[in-house]
Amino acid sequence: MAFVNIDGGRIYYEMVGKGPVVVLGHAGFVDSRMWDAQWNEFTNHYTVLRYDMQGHGQSEVVSGPISRRDELLNLLQQLGVEQALFIGSSLSGATFIDFAIEHPETVTSLITVNAVPNGFDMEGDPPRYVMEMIQASQQGDFDLVTELQIRIWIDGMYREPEAVNSLIRQQAAEMNRTPVQNNTWMIADSQPLTPLDPPAINRLHEITCPVLAIDGALDHPEVRRATKIMTDNIQHAQHITIDDTAHMPSMEKPAEFNRIVQAYLVNL
Repeated sequence: MAFVNIDGGRIYYEMVGKGPVVVLGHAGFVDSRMWDAQWNEFTNHYTVLRYDMQGHGQSEVVSGPISRRDELLNLLQQLGVEQALFIGSSLSGATFIDFAIEHPETVTSLITVNAVPNGFDMEGDPPRYVMEMIQASQQGDFDLVTELQIRIWIDGMYREPEAVNSLIRQQAAEMNRTPVQNNTWMIADSQPLTPLDPPAINRLHEITCPVLAIDGALDHPEVRRATKIMTDNIQHAQHITIDDTAHMPSMEKPAEFNRIVQAYLVNL
């Protein structure tokens, strides 16, 4: 177990392997264990860094709004990482997009997984179960909040729980309980500290490094629309969809995900 102290709290991280640095960022409803199925394979080829954002996993609980960009920058500086390849899922993907705009010298390549650039305007109805989840959160029913989050992000819009691998659901639920009980999203991320201004959605053309945008075919249509906007507006961007997965293709289809990522990285 390894920790670094940064402004605002203590961050848990793991850093293993040899070669170029690859930074793995987790989705906002889980923690760095979401990358377990990638860890051994990636560390055979790269120096891999994964970490728990504050309010998640083994990192310190958040007490107010924070800047996820500054959190990342502080972590990299403490570990002496000057350049890296970045792979970010969902919330971390959005953070890494911001980071690539603000610190282009640090990001040699970027892979996003079902990421929505900050400033993107969602259209239409919210994902199913979102309103019920908010109500359950207000009532302090953490078990129900977790189950609804798993339905939103793991099952997705088009599947019922019985159609999804029960082990994946269980693993995600275990990771989810910590940020739910810590109320991390509402405290730290719903109104982030010092958001990028103008937001990333208006500055995608500034990203000059190679980008691979991955999405799941069964994820929310607006997340998929955001992925298309990214690839249409970033000069060196590619887009790959993983079939029969929703928001977490790296967990649902790890072998396919690993093959796609390794093939992309080796050809950079």
